[in-house]
Amino acid sequence: MKFGETFTEYLHGEEEWFLEKCRYVEYKKLKKVLKKCKTCNSKRSDDEHMISSATSLSDSCQYQSCPWCDQMFFEELMKEASDIAGCFKSRVRHLLHLHVATGMQRYMMRLRRCFTDEKQALIHEGHILIQYITMNAIAIRKILKKYDKVHGSENGKNFTLKMRAERIELLHSPWLIELGAFYLNSGLDKVGNFKNSFGRISCENLNEDQPVMKLMLPNSIELEFDLVCAICLETVFNPYALKCGHIFCKACACSSASVMIFQGVKAAPQCSKCPICREVGVYAEAVHMIELHLLLKIRSKEYWKERMMGERSEMVKQSKMFWNEQTMQMIGF
Repeated sequence: MKFGETFTEYLHGEEEWFLEKCRYVEYKKLKKVLKKCKTCNSKRSDDEHMISSATSLSDSCQYQSCPWCDQMFFEELMKEASDIAGCFKSRVRHLLHLHVATGMQRYMMRLRRCFTDEKQALIHEGHILIQYITMNAIAIRKILKKYDKVHGSENGKNFTLKMRAERIELLHSPWLIELGAFYLNSGLDKVGNFKNSFGRISCENLNEDQPVMKLMLPNSIELEFDLVCAICLETVFNPYALKCGHIFCKACACSSASVMIFQGVKAAPQCSKCPICREVGVYAEAVHMIELHLLLKIRSKEYWKERMMGERSEMVKQSKMFWNEQTMQMIGF
């Protein structure tokens, strides 16, 4: 079955109710745009062939930019990708907030579990979100490949780089890592039918030098996320993902931005740069990866306790220094 048919089947399948609330790639519409542009290219190629019969097809199709196609195609695709990334982020955030709920909300959820299987509902929604982001990512990859084939260009590849620069490349979202950690925390990697219904998620070498999370998604998509902090070179503890996508321990990120741990990552000055890519202004929208932190707590208890004691000790030390300085300023010393 061709992908276009598979994608149409997905849009009108069991998750149609979910897709009514979320944006998705208008795959058929974009294919029509390319089809029209392909017709124009064919006419152009025929005209050039009449002028010079010796010109090869590869030479006659140097039609690397089509103003009409580019305006309709890339502008629409960028908007769709941005909306999809935003929808995925908000839905995953809501899902994980329910999973790690505290206080009255946690009490209400436990009360609801007396009447409904709340955990199973959260897992099902997570499954839908994984399928949603995967199918749309494949649709974008396929349509960009078609664009390059029609125009004989590499503009599709360049657009992928632009998406990455805009932080809307779908399969490189820190929320996908959080969703993977949510499934591992739910114990689904130990369920027999999990691999067949969803894919496979594993987290390896948490206590060793190269901890990684591996995601085997539908349509044979394999992703691997490195869980080593680039500053302390250990497994990330109390991790934060900066806007640029790089993940660090909270203490390491704070140290890099010259703020104290108790002030938090988001208190970093606007001029602070990512320690890896040196991009400015990436701390304000940092994502606290609670599920990944919980996964470390569950599966590597000794390491988690050791790091927790070290972070608390450093936090107390920094707090004392900060308030001593504030006191000295107040009394004029």
